[in-house]
Amino acid sequence: MAGEGVSVELYVEVQQFYARQMQALDSGKYETFAETFTEDGLFTHTPTRPAASTRAGIVADLYDFHAGAATDPVQRRHWFNMITLVPLDDGTIESTLYALVLRTRPGGQPEVTFSGTARDVLVRLDGRLHNRSRTVTHDGQR
Repeated sequence: MAGEGVSVELYVEVQQFYARQMQALDSGKYETFAETFTEDGLFTHTPTRPAASTRAGIVADLYDFHAGAATDPVQRRHWFNMITLVPLDDGTIESTLYALVLRTRPGGQPEVTFSGTARDVLVRLDGRLHNRSRTVTHDGQR
């Protein structure tokens, strides 16, 4: 069941949105990832880093965050699941999901390097979903 008052079509659309978004991030296509946010979007992903705001700020933050990994052959995969959606009267959608990040090194086994939740506010621009904001909370974070 997608959730009370949520159509199957919307639930599938959100899943497809997240699939495209996370595949862009995992492929190092930070500009493409940032384009999934509104122009004034806010992205909070790591407790020790300030939130990134605006598409340009999100791109800059991601390049800085991953700077040390430029020569590292590790593959990261973001996995989103257990998505709940709450459509609001103003047309936005609150989305809460579980997130895992897997890391695999050449010849190695996958390992879970992150477990937590993401809380998104999704909006529709020109008929397509975009993140107005994302706040990631790490499991065990107080």
